[in-house]
This record gives sequence, C-alpha cells and structure tokens, in this order.
Amino acid sequence: MTGDPAARPIARILVDSPLPQLDRLFDYEVPKEFAHLVAVGVRVRVPLRSAGRVLDGYVVELAEEEDPTRVLAEIEDVVSRAKVLPPRLHRLARAVADRAAGSAVDVLRLAMPRRMVRAEKTWLASDACDAPVVLGDERARAGEVLAAYPGLADALDASERVAVDAPPGVDDGLPAWTLLIAAAAAHTLAGGRSVVLAVPDHRDLDLVEERVARLVPRSAIVRIDAERPGPDRYAAYLRTLEPAPCVVIGNRSAVYAPVVDLGLTAIWDDGDSLYEEPLAPYAHARDVAVVRQSLDGGALMFGGHTRTSDVERYVAIGFVRDVPAARRLTARVVLGAPQDTPQTGRIPSAAFRAAREALEQGPVLVQVARPGYAPSLVCAECRSPARCTHCGGPLHAPARGATPVCAWCARSAAGWACRTCESTRVRLASSGSERTADELGRAFPGVRIIVADGAHPVREVPDEPALVVATRGAEPLAPRGYRMVLLLDGDRMLQAPELRVGENCLRWWSNAAALAAAGAPVHLVGVTGSVARALATGTHSAYAREQLAERRPLQMPPAVRVARVEGDAAVVEAALDRLRGEVDGLAADAVLGPVPADEQGRRRSRALVRFAYAQGPAVAGSLRAAVVQAAVANRSRKQPKGSGRSRPAPRTLSVRLDLVDPDL
Repeated sequence: MTGDPAARPIARILVDSPLPQLDRLFDYEVPKEFAHLVAVGVRVRVPLRSAGRVLDGYVVELAEEEDPTRVLAEIEDVVSRAKVLPPRLHRLARAVADRAAGSAVDVLRLAMPRRMVRAEKTWLASDACDAPVVLGDERARAGEVLAAYPGLADALDASERVAVDAPPGVDDGLPAWTLLIAAAAAHTLAGGRSVVLAVPDHRDLDLVEERVARLVPRSAIVRIDAERPGPDRYAAYLRTLEPAPCVVIGNRSAVYAPVVDLGLTAIWDDGDSLYEEPLAPYAHARDVAVVRQSLDGGALMFGGHTRTSDVERYVAIGFVRDVPAARRLTARVVLGAPQDTPQTGRIPSAAFRAAREALEQGPVLVQVARPGYAPSLVCAECRSPARCTHCGGPLHAPARGATPVCAWCARSAAGWACRTCESTRVRLASSGSERTADELGRAFPGVRIIVADGAHPVREVPDEPALVVATRGAEPLAPRGYRMVLLLDGDRMLQAPELRVGENCLRWWSNAAALAAAGAPVHLVGVTGSVARALATGTHSAYAREQLAERRPLQMPPAVRVARVEGDAAVVEAALDRLRGEVDGLAADAVLGPVPADEQGRRRSRALVRFAYAQGPAVAGSLRAAVVQAAVANRSRKQPKGSGRSRPAPRTLSVRLDLVDPDL
C-alpha cells in the first residue's frame, strides 16, 4: 500500500470459469460499501464484460490502483466473509495447474467441496479449535513403531522425503501398515504440526482412521471423504482452515487439504489407479504431493508393500531417501504350476494339501482375477470368443447352467450360434469369484465359503475355518491373519495389455500376502519370471529398478514424461508445430503420431509427446498456450445473432500430461 489518498483499493480476483483464457487474475475496484468485507480468500461475485454476465470468484490479492484514468469494473457482491481460499492453497493450485497445463480453478474444484451455507454459518459462529495434545503413552508407542526404521523419526523431523516398505501382517486386529502410518502421524502432530494421510479407497480410509484414533485425540482427526454428505464434507474442509494443527485422512483429494503448518504428507500404496484424477487437469496425487512438499515443506513419505517405478526413480536420482526396516519380514512364498493333477483342477496338489491343513486352524484367502461366475465365454468347437448377435458385446454366464448374457446390452443369448463354425455350444473361458467359490465348495465339502468382490463387499471375516474367495483389492481382513493365501489367475492377470501390468500384479499379490498370519504360506500359481521371484524373495525395489531400466531406452514413463494431445486434426497439428518451435532440445522422435481419431464425422486426431523432466515447464507452457489459442479462436468464429448462418462446430483441443500408461 502506498498511502496515496488518490489511490483506489482494488482486488485481484480469480474467476470461476471453465474457459482457459480466463485462467488469470482480474483487477476489480472495491466499492466503499464492501471495503470492510473484502479480504483475501473470500468469495465474491464480479461482472465479466466480455461474457455479459456475473461470475463467482475468489479474492487472491488486495492492492491499490494509482492510475486515475484506468477504468475498472466494481465487485458486485460479497458472497460470504468466510476466507475459504488461503494463499497457500491458491499457490498450490497455481503450481499444479502450471505443471499439468491446466487451469487453477479446475484444481480448486477438486480441492474445495461445494459450499454449504448452513455449515459455513456454523463454522463462522464457532470458537477457534484448541491445539490437540498427544499423550505421553501414545507418543511412546509411536516412537517404538518408528524405531523399527532407523532414521525415520529424524527424517520426519527434518522434513525429508522418504520411501518406506511397510510391514506385512496384522497387529491388534488391524493391518500392520496402518500402525506405521498412524505412528508417523502421531509423531508429527506431537511436534505441533499438521499431517495429511492419503489412502486409495474407503476401506483403507476406515482402517487408518480407526488406527490413528488410538494414538491421537479424535477431535484432531479430519476425514475427507467424497462419499460423505455435502455438509459434512464442507465442514471438514473448513476445519482444515483452522490455525490448530490436525490429521487429515482422505483419498486422492486429501493432498490439497489447506492445513496450517504442514509437517507430513504420507501416501499409502501410490501405485493404486484410484490416485489417478479423472478430471482436468488430471494431476496424479503423487505428483501433487511432490509439488506441495516443494512449496509448503514438511516431510513426504511414500509407503507400501511394494515399490512403484515412479518412487524408485525418485530414489535413484536422490530426490527420495530409502529408509529400510531394521528387520525385513517377508512372506513364505511357494511358486506352483497350475493343474498338476486332474483331481485338483486349478489348484496344484501342494497348495491343495496346504489349504486343507490351514483350514484346521483358521480362514484361507483365495485371490482371483475377476468377479462373477464366468466373465467370458468361447465357442466350444472353435474357441472363438462368444459375441452378442445384437451389439457384438462379449457374452458371460451369470451363474452355473444359466443362459449366456451380453455384458454390453444385457440381452439373453438364447439360441446363440457361432459366426465362425455355427456351433450352438459354449464353454467357460475363465472363472470368476462365484465360479471359483462353486468349485471350492465341491472340493472342500463342509467348509464355509465366503465371496468378497464388488457385488459382495466384506470388510472382515471371523477367525474360524473358511475359504474366502476375493477379487484383487477386495480382500477382507482376518483379525489374526489368514492361515494361508492362495493366489490364482496370476498368468491371466499378467496378460493385460498394459505398460505397468507387472508392477500392478506384484502390488496386488503383495497386498494380499500381507494379510497372512506370521509364518503362513503364500502360494502363487502359474507364474514364473522376475515378478514371481520378486514376490518370493521380497526384492520389490529391485524389480522396480529393473522395470525402470527397461523403459529408459523405450522412452516410456516414468523414465520420461508423456503428454497426450487430442482434438481436431488441424488444431493438433498447429499445437505440435508450436511445441517444436518453442521447446529447445525436443528430440526428433519425441512426437508419436498424430493418428486419426474420427468422431461423429469430424476429422480428429491424437498424438503423444515424450519429453524429459527438465523440459516439463516449457512443454506444459507451450501446450497450455495452444489450448488457450484454440479457445480464443472458437470464440471469434461464432456467428453474430441474427446473421442467419449456422454456428460452426467448435475446434477443440485437450491436453493431458503425465500419462501413467500411454496408449496411442
């Protein structure tokens, strides 16, 4: 502020608009009647002359305009005096948007729940929260857990970036890995700093919340969950704005929580696909956490039963420090060939005998690839895939002896005939969770069978003999651990046409094996090679390094960054030409494509751009400028009202950076 009496107070506003050309701050004059209400972070409504309408926005900065000749529009209204956008959150949103070639307001839509007036009024009328206190016994317990990882507590205090291999097994009725995460949170909160814990899904969220509540006061825990009602979500967000430190537990959006004095950001199992944001600007939670740590400080911890190639790249370049456990616990893994005797079917005889013995002591977990009875069918004669005669979708069997049903249009395929050989008989090409349960029920008569998948969610099973058939990621918790874990369909899982199929399979198998009791065997059926050896020997980090080394000469992520450019063919070509001219050092083979992607008669195309991490800011800036240019061109191409001409179709351009699994 200059103190010049002729200067006018102004506010720099970020307007809430999806138009990329509006992704900047606009200056508005502050009317005298709103001078006492306008503050950094409040919601306002402002006119937009170019659009001829009033938009919502956020006050990002306050300043003074000294030029008396400059004409500025005035703020039309102040929505609320609640300061919901602190500078630290806007700074993070701007940095994430710039890295991902997106808009800051799109990032804020992911970070801030929808406004709920009643919850906001209650928060404004309430007193400030008191600083939570972690009791001595809980602090001692947290210290004991962290002591199993030499140097981890010091790394947290020094705000370092670390990668930790979590312990397998079950501890006090909960997975042992939750104790490690909770201990790190309690240690940080006891030091007077806030914590953000991100987990993949709601089941993990429940487990972590229950464990953390045993070490820190319940009042200090803030749960950010998209499945909760709107008022609860907004109230939780408002709590993160309080000056008192807290522990935020949530899914991928939790990494944006604007807590005060961030001391630790921990991401559990960062290889899970649920961390991939499906909305623009598509920033992965792992990347957001790295950006935030560089801005706000605090420690950054990656934990899991396995190691992704992304985190291993960080370790290789010295960006993240590997903190090994003082004593590495690995599962007793047995590798077996499938169907070595006709009597055991899909289960090798050794695993069959081990399952019988384990059932005398408690539950046995059987992991399968897919839910349902028979997820896919083939012709019994020529083995051609069975397809629906109406839409061409794949047929599946919902139950034993049932008429095949199309997975796309849900029509029954009564009277089906193969288009190749005209046979009318089908056979089961794969076994889902329900068919596996049916087979095991006949093989183990008198044993209770429990199915756990998306259609039959089961959180926990009793500690008594039972065969638990679960799809990957849906395995229930056994309070004292499973007496045996049987991993089926491994060869089928590895056949998925994905870049990270080996990493994903190792993660699925390791997470299931971690549910076994101490000393319980883990049988992996029908899989050999490096991924099986990594599971059997516990060398997950070495496998991640191997994957990273294989991708470097192929220029595939995470060895390099990959962007996808998609839209009208002419606009894509213009964007690629601009990119080649503006980014120095871009390799000659950096661009793959463009390839046709015709849609409803429109000539569209898409391309992949591979580039080094050091080129990231230049590539993101060039592609973002191309998106803005296309949007501005669309606006200028609109015909004026009353011209009698039809409005031309918009020439779109979309950009997505950091593809996890590129597919051209």
